[in-house]
Order: sequence, then structure tokens, then C-alpha cells
Amino acid sequence: MPDSATARTVPFRGGGFQPQPRRLVPIAVFIAVIGLWQIASSRGWLPALFMPSPWQIVGAFGDMIDNGTLGQHIGASLSRIALGWLLGTIAGLAIGLAMGIFSVARAAGLPVVSALFPIPKIALLPLFILWFGIGEPSKVATIGFGVFFPTVIAAYTACDSVPRNLIRMAQSFGLPASHIVWKILVPGAMPGILSGFRITASIALILVVAAEMIGAQYGIGAFILSAGNLMQTDQLLAGVTLLSLLGLVVSVVLGIVERTVLRWR
Repeated sequence: MPDSATARTVPFRGGGFQPQPRRLVPIAVFIAVIGLWQIASSRGWLPALFMPSPWQIVGAFGDMIDNGTLGQHIGASLSRIALGWLLGTIAGLAIGLAMGIFSVARAAGLPVVSALFPIPKIALLPLFILWFGIGEPSKVATIGFGVFFPTVIAAYTACDSVPRNLIRMAQSFGLPASHIVWKILVPGAMPGILSGFRITASIALILVVAAEMIGAQYGIGAFILSAGNLMQTDQLLAGVTLLSLLGLVVSVVLGIVERTVLRWR
């Protein structure tokens, strides 16, 4: 037995790289970046024409609120994103889960997905305009098409990641195929599917901006394009900041959904 005076406590080493919350670190980093940016602009190190100060960007937001265009641009973009993302996600989940469950669906769908997925979806916007017109359907179709393929890939690869021994155990107990799918396969694939949602939400945000730059009166992309053409860099960066804020809101919402759906983990 070791002497009690010389015994020491062994630190716990089984944390498993578990992330620890550091709530103040991101806030401090954000404040530091904005502060340095403002100081550099105030001292003339950053020309206002090419890099407006954060205070000028805040003023541009105030102008958008005063003239009422902020709500119009956000509402137009969000409606396009919501409809396009929803349609692409529903179709992608249906095809992706079918490919993950049925061998015939995978054999038929995988070559098509592999061939069409690398195509830049914004390159198809002129074709969608020919098919659906210059209005909302062509923009929604572009977003939905861009969301569809990553959702398919996320769904069927998530199905592959479900441990096969769980499925074999359920089959050995005589569970019906429908119960195996909805009680084992889908819950086991849900982490991968929700991770895919984060990717497709970002893709939808990128595509809506590109589509609005080609043909739209209202929307964040149309606003950024108009500000760039007029060399109003404060307005332009206000639009870019708005996109960043929308992305942050989407990330927070998806984080809440993940914590709610994946409580069992």
C-alpha cells in the first residue's frame, strides 16, 4: 500500500475529446474583429470606398429599415429558400431512403446521381427560365434541384452507416420490415440526414442569391447586385452581412432541431 502522504490523485483521462462549452470565446473573438476593423477604418488604413467601416454598414441597415426595403428583400429571399428547400428535401429524402433500403433503387439511382450532382446548378437557371419563365418558379426550381442531390447522398449514406448487427437482430426476432425501417434504420440514419440539412441549407442560400442576381426585383441577391453596380459598398456589405446573419439563424435553428430529434443520443 502506498503511503498516504505520497499518494496523488490521478486525473481523469476518459473524456473522449468531448467538446466543452466556451460561450464567451466566440463573443470575444467577434468583438475583437469588429473593433479592429473599426479602428483601421477610423485611422484611414482601410479606404471607405473599398472597405466601409462597421458603423457605416450599420448606417446602411438603418437606411434599409427607413425606406422599408429590408423586409421586402428578406421576405422575398426567405420565401424562395423555404419553398425550394422543402421541395428538394422531400424529394431527396424519398429517393435517398429508397436507395438506402432497396438494392434495385440504389443500382438505378446511383449512376444518375453521380452524373448530375457535379453540375453547377446555377448553370441550369437559363434552362429553367426557358421552362418555367423568368418569375418565381425558375428560382424555386434552381434551389430545389440544388438541394435534391446532396439530400439524396446524405440519406443513403446515412442508411449505410446504421450498424447491420442491429438490423440482423431485429430480423432474428421476427420484426416486420416496416418496423425495422421506422424504428431502427431511420432513427439510426437521422444524425447523418440532419448533418446533410446543414449543407443543403447553405446551398439554398447560395443559390437564391445567384438566382436573384440574374432576374429579380426584390431579394438579397438583387439588392447586392444593385449596390455593386452603383458602387455603394456600404449597402453591398450590409447585404453580405444580412446573408451571414441568415446563415447563423439557420444554423441555430438546425442545432435546436438536432438536439430535439436526437435526444436519445
